[in-house]
Amino acid sequence: MKAKAKDRITTPQATIIMVNYILAAGILTLPRVTVEAGKTPDVWISVILGGLLSMLAAAVIAKLSQRFPGQTFFQYCRLIIGKPLGILLGTLAVGYFLCVASFEMRTVQEVTGFFLLEGTPAWAISAIFIWIGLYLCMGGINAISRICRLIVPITWTVFFGASLLSLELFDLNNLRPVLGEGLGPVWKAIKPTALTFTAGEVMLILVAFMDKPNKAMKVVVVGTLIPMLFYVVAVVLTIGAFSIEGVVTRTWPFLDLVRSFEVKYLILERFESLLMAIWIMQIFCTFCITFYAAALGLSQMINKKFQNCLFALLPIVYIVSQVPPGINGLFALGTGLGNFSMTVFGLIPLPLLIIAHFRRAGS
Repeated sequence: MKAKAKDRITTPQATIIMVNYILAAGILTLPRVTVEAGKTPDVWISVILGGLLSMLAAAVIAKLSQRFPGQTFFQYCRLIIGKPLGILLGTLAVGYFLCVASFEMRTVQEVTGFFLLEGTPAWAISAIFIWIGLYLCMGGINAISRICRLIVPITWTVFFGASLLSLELFDLNNLRPVLGEGLGPVWKAIKPTALTFTAGEVMLILVAFMDKPNKAMKVVVVGTLIPMLFYVVAVVLTIGAFSIEGVVTRTWPFLDLVRSFEVKYLILERFESLLMAIWIMQIFCTFCITFYAAALGLSQMINKKFQNCLFALLPIVYIVSQVPPGINGLFALGTGLGNFSMTVFGLIPLPLLIIAHFRRAGS
């Protein structure tokens, strides 16, 4: 079952989807997890290297998907390695997308309950989030692309506005000396960026819907470089304001940075509530993309209606989101998902591409 003609997106739409897929909850915690791993202010270099490695993995996936125009990974992997192994890989991919959707929803639940709606039952926050996401996903990839395009100017304006205002706390000395401890700590800090830069796997389904799949490499490059800029800005400003000793003591360091200044000449003196309310929309986009990918994969593997698979996965997403015990359990889930992403989507696509080439599978 190939993608329907009406479910086509342009290259800019595909790029916006990829950017929104990468820009999610990771920006709230990335400064802390990278500093914990590298113990050096040079972790902004690790963020750049992590983004470039993610771009390389996404390029391999894009090349693989281009061999099978109009087909997603869940369809063409069976043509490459046979039905049993193809179903196994497809099931792993569905489970991964499902867990990422659960991770994003639980993150919204934790952050919203702590910063915005203190005392609100967790199930109420999750229920609104997940049902609106279900409604959007039922509209297909075009509906998701439109909501992504709608929120981009809002979230980007608020993010860079808050970043510029936080410069009054910035101290360049907290980032010096550059590479004072060599490249060793920088390499150690690349691994925690894995979940933050989960990007390539979205190309497993995205290329199938592109009206010009030959432009997939452009989507990979631009779609990775833009989020990389956001993450580097967040890491540099947070470390510059708090130093590495201060960053590791904060659960949500970038939010704490926005809470650390006041602007008396504007209508809003404090920006953390505004930033959080706006950034929830960004996380919502990532949730919808992963939820859609999981339901689409399940639908294509078991040959059932897409809408039925959405409703079937709905309670599973909620149950999985409630499994991690507390905030530390949530962070452990994120680490596990990052490791899984590096292993499965970083290593497997290249052998699949080589096998497809020698078996002359695809175009």
